[in-house]
Amino acid sequence: MKETETGSSDLTPLLADADSLENQSPRGLASVSGAVFNICTTMVGAGIMSIPATVKVLGIIPGFAVMFMIAVLVDITVEFLLRYTQSGKSTTYAGLMAESFGSLGSLAVQICVMVTNLGCLIIYLIIIGDVLCGNESGGTLHLGVLQEWFGIQWWNSPAYVILFVVLFVMLPLVLLPHMNSLRHSSAISILLAVVFIAISSAMAIYAFWKGKTQNMRLLPDFANQVSIFDLFTTVPVLVTGFGFHVNIHPIRSELSRPSDMSYAVRISLAICIAIYFSIGFFGYMLFGESIMSDILVNFDQNSDSAIGQLVNNTVRLSYAMHLALVFPVINFSLRTNIDELLFAKKPVLAKDKSRFTILTCLLLALTYTIAIVIPNIWYFFQFLGSTTVVCLSFIFPGAIVLRDVHGISRRKDKVMAILVIIMAILTSMIAIATNLWTVG
Repeated sequence: MKETETGSSDLTPLLADADSLENQSPRGLASVSGAVFNICTTMVGAGIMSIPATVKVLGIIPGFAVMFMIAVLVDITVEFLLRYTQSGKSTTYAGLMAESFGSLGSLAVQICVMVTNLGCLIIYLIIIGDVLCGNESGGTLHLGVLQEWFGIQWWNSPAYVILFVVLFVMLPLVLLPHMNSLRHSSAISILLAVVFIAISSAMAIYAFWKGKTQNMRLLPDFANQVSIFDLFTTVPVLVTGFGFHVNIHPIRSELSRPSDMSYAVRISLAICIAIYFSIGFFGYMLFGESIMSDILVNFDQNSDSAIGQLVNNTVRLSYAMHLALVFPVINFSLRTNIDELLFAKKPVLAKDKSRFTILTCLLLALTYTIAIVIPNIWYFFQFLGSTTVVCLSFIFPGAIVLRDVHGISRRKDKVMAILVIIMAILTSMIAIATNLWTVG
């Protein structure tokens, strides 16, 4: 944890304190709407594409119930973090864990954040490359949008196209020093997610009108293809879709009134529940049992009409653009934690432009290189991301409450913390074991 030059207790690893921000720029203090956009952008990433597959496994009614339950638990654990942030001196997640568990607690958070966020960023680049440049799966070549338009050329290979996107789309955004500066790109990313949902919904309604929709199950199909253990494999996907705990403190520190953070969180959770249930319901209605773990694959089809092809390409491109705009928000917390781990005694990163620029460029170069060298790591990072996101979202906040270094936890808080930790551990263990058994 780093202190500002004035010794203020309002501390962040990347941002200057609120007073200095106010003096430096009239846009230094964020609004509730800006916080909502950034929180929603953090949640609605690549995981949205797997929501329809979870609804297929769970059924419509349990699917919505599980989404709502996870959102409630997330709201509870976020409230835990905000309460202890208010009572303590640290304004970073790692610093909060350090207050309760020392340097090992801080290191655990930083490792989880780095594994989760770096994995997500690499996956984002891989998916963007697949959308624009295509890929080869199971001996079948799936053409990307650029290859469909211009044919297979040297310049529309993944290495060149992803490099172009990294340099001219992502680099200008990741070089912005404050989370509040990303509020406009975050708003656009949410708009693109809404566009994706609107198109999918329109296609599903049109198919329903024509009598071409697929049969949907309200409950899990235990009689044929779903076991009770398969239900647990959907929980990590949904948990990942609601995981934004790593960006709580950067977003909170830029609010004009930090007390508004709880309000922004609840609005964001309500928006994301609506987004996830909409894409889950209409995606399942449109593709039924043929839906893939990544619904984008279902749109990767040759259409008999020009309008159908245009719709498919619009869906794929809006998704790729959405991920490109989510990228800098996820990168923000990754960079913060790496800087706090490696340069704990240095001034705040926003005040050291050379260190900020070098660290940003190195992270971007590393992400790009891994995405090009290892272009098929979806399931590997899904496995790691699910386990680390569970720690960040449930286990660590619950542990902070049980440790209770500030003596502010009530009995019902500790009971809830125990229940959350037990549920998180059991669910993760069953999900991991089921996935390993399936792979084996």
